Amino acid sequence: MERKHERLATARAAGIAGVVFAVLMATAIALVRTALPDGADDAAVDAGQRNALRTALELLPFAGIAFLWFMGALREQADGAEDRFVSTVFLGSGLVFVATLFGAAAAAGSVLDEDPQGSPFGKEFAYALLTTYAMRMAAVFVLTTSTIGRRRGSLPRPLVAIGYLAGLTLLVVAANVPWCELVFPAWVLLLSLNILLGRRPAGGRSTAGA
Repeated sequence: MERKHERLATARAAGIAGVVFAVLMATAIALVRTALPDGADDAAVDAGQRNALRTALELLPFAGIAFLWFMGALREQADGAEDRFVSTVFLGSGLVFVATLFGAAAAAGSVLDEDPQGSPFGKEFAYALLTTYAMRMAAVFVLTTSTIGRRRGSLPRPLVAIGYLAGLTLLVVAANVPWCELVFPAWVLLLSLNILLGRRPAGGRSTAGA
């Protein structure tokens, strides 16, 4: 009985952490996209844009922490039963995503230097890390999580299909389609709500009534 309560608490932790991550990440992406809509644009960064970037940079560390908690809770829910290869890719892609996300935040911070024109290199580097590298690691995370859920029968088929579609979208077109980065926090939000409604994400059994 105690073990069942621990599983339920872990599932709720995963769901709550996922919701927190989704909200913070989506807000940060919107702020960055609004402040630097053209990526490597050489135009001056005005005070409003700088304030938006500062807010985004303040949110990203907390988003990263929430994602690590979300990922850890998902892995605990899997109960160590998933394929080692898939588990390794799941864990590695999540960790690299967070590292790349923090790298993009650091690069975006260079736009806030004393130069009123901002840093063109910082803009280019931040956008490359966010839209090309971080989102492709996010794509791998989405695909592996969906694969684990499909194999364990713990995710409803529509959510598995949405996961594969989201993963392929992030993998193929995220670097070329503006605002496509929002696909990842949207998927995390859907998965988190599914968890909070009582279904296990990767262990093959529902937490409802556990």
